Amino acid sequence: MREVAFIKQNKEKWLDFEKAIFKNQLNNPDELASLYVHIVNDLSYAQTYYPKSKITAYLNQLAAKAFQKIYKTKREDTNRFVHFWKTEVPLIVYQYRRYILYSFLIFLTFVAVGAVSAAHDDTFVRLILGDHYVNMTQENIKNGDPVAVYKSGSNWGSFIGITLNNLYVGIKAFLYGVFGGLGTGLILCFNGIMIGAFQYMFQAEGVLWESVRGIWIHGAMEIFAIMIEGAAGLILGASILFPKTFSRFNSFKRGMKDGVKILISTFPFTVAAGFLEGYVTRYSNVMTNWLSVGIILLTLSIISFYYLIYPAIVTRKLKKVHGVI
Repeated sequence: MREVAFIKQNKEKWLDFEKAIFKNQLNNPDELASLYVHIVNDLSYAQTYYPKSKITAYLNQLAAKAFQKIYKTKREDTNRFVHFWKTEVPLIVYQYRRYILYSFLIFLTFVAVGAVSAAHDDTFVRLILGDHYVNMTQENIKNGDPVAVYKSGSNWGSFIGITLNNLYVGIKAFLYGVFGGLGTGLILCFNGIMIGAFQYMFQAEGVLWESVRGIWIHGAMEIFAIMIEGAAGLILGASILFPKTFSRFNSFKRGMKDGVKILISTFPFTVAAGFLEGYVTRYSNVMTNWLSVGIILLTLSIISFYYLIYPAIVTRKLKKVHGVI
């Protein structure tokens, strides 16, 4: 059957099913499961005869959403909280994995821009970080403790203040996605340039390693979380600009809902980064290299696994069980 005929023959069924899924018009799990079987059959047909078509991607997305709804309507022994972190977030992250890639590329590109700009313009670091901060850091370097700034204030005060600020930055990175993703892009741009210029400042002073083994104790989770929050903002922006088969309003609601879930998933990592910055980073200059590097690798491994590896594992497991998604 030609693709046009296939679409024409099944279009109304798909649209009705889409409305049922996204407007919660089907509360009977058996009825939903029956319709789900039809969608799966159509998906299998499309994967066989039109593997690179947009209709295949559309049906795969529809089947995935249907499965999630069926999964939610089942009576589970595990509670909702566990399900959210163990299954729901990883599935959403995998579905939007290309936006995580976009966020990483934007951020890392501007890290490079910040470093290169600082290397070719002596005034750039001061422009980005401010004279006071640069002068203070240079003084700390002369005193033999490049990251002494993290020792200011009490442990708990630093922890609370830093955590609240990082949560604010993450929420802002997401919400600014409402401007078609442009606002999110600007936040990723600014933070990337700041990190690049910041690290080059230590390189120019010959204490890059000392700064890395201190700053990235908390920075591994903090910066990674910002990039994930940036991805959530890009998802929100894309839902407005590219509604696909949905109305723009329904697409926006979907993007907002999925983006918020991704945003919330970063909060524990942001809090952990704040704790490390308030209680651990200040002692980096007296730590052995293996300890500071071990903490950095451990924190980076945990957050990388959750967002880059675990979603694929969960999705693969569902594919094996159900043959789709």
